[in-house]
Amino acid sequence: MHPLDEFRGFVKADEPLAPLTWFRLGGVADFLARPQTIDELRSLVLCCHKEAIPFRVLSSGSNVLVGDKGVRGVVIQLESPAFSDVRIDGRTVEAGAAVPLNALISQTARAGLAGLELLTGIPGSVGGALRGNAGSRQTALGQFVQSVTVLDRHGDTVTRERDDLSFSYRWSNLDDPIILAARFSLELEDPEAVVRRMRRIWIVKKENQPYGHQLSGLIFKDPATDIAARMLIDQSGLKGARVGGAEVSDRDSNYIVAQSGASAADVMGLIDLIRETVKTQTGHNLELQIQIW
Repeated sequence: MHPLDEFRGFVKADEPLAPLTWFRLGGVADFLARPQTIDELRSLVLCCHKEAIPFRVLSSGSNVLVGDKGVRGVVIQLESPAFSDVRIDGRTVEAGAAVPLNALISQTARAGLAGLELLTGIPGSVGGALRGNAGSRQTALGQFVQSVTVLDRHGDTVTRERDDLSFSYRWSNLDDPIILAARFSLELEDPEAVVRRMRRIWIVKKENQPYGHQLSGLIFKDPATDIAARMLIDQSGLKGARVGGAEVSDRDSNYIVAQSGASAADVMGLIDLIRETVKTQTGHNLELQIQIW
């Protein structure tokens, strides 16, 4: 009997992960878990710790490239209502980890709460955006956080207050196994003004990103405040570069587009080519933003 047999109600074996990521690439997970409650999640995590079964948390899949050989252990996807609630009370917003970031931005903007609209167009869910402090060097999600509720290594639900949290460019100290929810503090403003600002930002973002029908991902962190990764890639003559079915986007060179027939190995090969060429041509070491599983 396998240790995970007791969780058959929400754990499935040999599940494909490609449909759950933006690239639509990669192999299967040994096990895919979709717990419906925090108690189910807690029991699963404690079992994994006890049996030394590795596990990962998959958010929206916008920032993950799954390898062609798949993922060993358990992939946990938080998608039930237990992890996707949003509550607004005055200037305070509580959001579950599974809430899409852009849905949260839209909801707060229409409620006349300003701040998050500056992050419009950034893909992902609240949990993933918190862990990686989504945003830019000027404005990022972490600056609006009051507290974050997590499931710790002992299976306890713990609220980490602002004084215990650190955020910097594309980084946070949220190294807990699983983020459950967060509380944000925003500013009151006229809803129409906030929504107009959100829409303007959305238009600008979409003009410079791959087309909606393209399977793509943002690959590198910007290495410095005065230069963007896409500029370094352009300077290195890599716009339109291709490895197999993976191609550097002609709209924003920091995106890789997976064409028909592409594999995860093609994307990884193109990533290696970009890093090596940019290092040779510009002297900059590009650091990955995307997670490779």
